[in-house]
Amino acid sequence: MEIVTEKLIYIAIFIFIIHSIETLAYAVRLSGARVKMIASALSLFNIMVMISRLANMMQQPFTGSLIDTAPSIDAQGFVASQYRFLIGASTVGTIFGILLLPTFIALFSRAIIHLSKEKGSVPSLFKRLFSMEYIKRGVTHFSLPKFSYLRGAKIKDIPVRLFLVNMIITAIYTIGVLSALYAALLVPERASTAIMASGLINGMATILLVIFVDPKVSVVADDVVNQRGSYQTLKNISLMMVFSRLLGTILAQLFFIPGAKYIAWFTQFIV
Repeated sequence: MEIVTEKLIYIAIFIFIIHSIETLAYAVRLSGARVKMIASALSLFNIMVMISRLANMMQQPFTGSLIDTAPSIDAQGFVASQYRFLIGASTVGTIFGILLLPTFIALFSRAIIHLSKEKGSVPSLFKRLFSMEYIKRGVTHFSLPKFSYLRGAKIKDIPVRLFLVNMIITAIYTIGVLSALYAALLVPERASTAIMASGLINGMATILLVIFVDPKVSVVADDVVNQRGSYQTLKNISLMMVFSRLLGTILAQLFFIPGAKYIAWFTQFIV
C-alpha cells in the first residue's frame, strides 16, 4: 500500500493552506501600524485566525481517517510516515506564506482602509475584495521578498525568549492533533481518550500564545501608532516571528512521536 495516497495529498493541501493563512496573519499588524488603524487591523486579524482554526477543525476527521485505512501490518510505521508528510506540508505552507508576506502587507493595508470606509461591515468588505476590479488591482501589488526587506534587521535586536517561546508553541500546535491520533494507535484500549486530548493540547497552545506572545507584539504595534516606536522595530519582530514559526514546524517533526507517547502515557491517569 502506498504511503502517499490521493487522500493524503488533499489533506496536505488543506494543511498547507491553513499554515499559509496563519503565517500571513502576521502581516495584519504591520499593515495596521502602516495605516495607523490598529483596532481595525486586529478585527481583520481575528477573522483570519478564526478561518484558520475552523479549517483546522474541518481537516481533523479526514486526518483521523488515515488511521482507519492503514494496513494491519506495521500500522504505526505507516501512519507515522503519513503524518510526517503532513507536518512537512505545514512547513511548506509557512514558507509559502513568508514569500507572500510583502504582497499581503500591501493588500491588507488597503483592506483595513476599506473596512473603515464600509463602517466595519465585513460582508461589504468581502464583496469589494472579491470584485474583479480589486483582484486586478491586487495582482499589481504582487512582489516577492528581497534582501533589501531585511535591511535594518539586527540579530542582537531579536528577543531570544520570545523567539523560542513562539517556536515551541508553534511546534506543539502543529503536532497537537497528529500526536493525539497517533497515541490512539499506541494505546488502542484508550483510543477515544487519546483522541479527545487533541483539543486540550491545541487549547493550551492557544492560551500560551495569547499570554506570552500576542501581547508583546501588540504593544510594539501600539508604540508605532503612538509614535513611541519605529515601524522598522515592528517589522523586525514580525519577521522574527514568522521565522520562529517556520522553525517551529520543523521542530514539530522531533516532537511528534515523543508527544504521542506522552499523551498515551497520560491517558492512564484519566481512564
